[in-house]
Amino acid sequence: MSVAKVIEIIASSQKSFEDAVSNGVAKAAESLHGITGAWVQDQSVKVKDGKITEYRVVMKVTFVLKDD
Repeated sequence: MSVAKVIEIIASSQKSFEDAVSNGVAKAAESLHGITGAWVQDQSVKVKDGKITEYRVVMKVTFVLKDD
């Protein structure tokens, strides 16, 4: 039997939403093992002088807990 856990993370990128998602998953994978998926819950941008300076995503990341 396996048990999964879901955590919420916020990630950003100066390039795109897709890059922000990739950055978030990559960073989460540094300390979490067994990531099975991610769901983008929300997207937003930071704007300065009429230009987008940062793309942000709020994601729920699912990972399987180790069986001991």
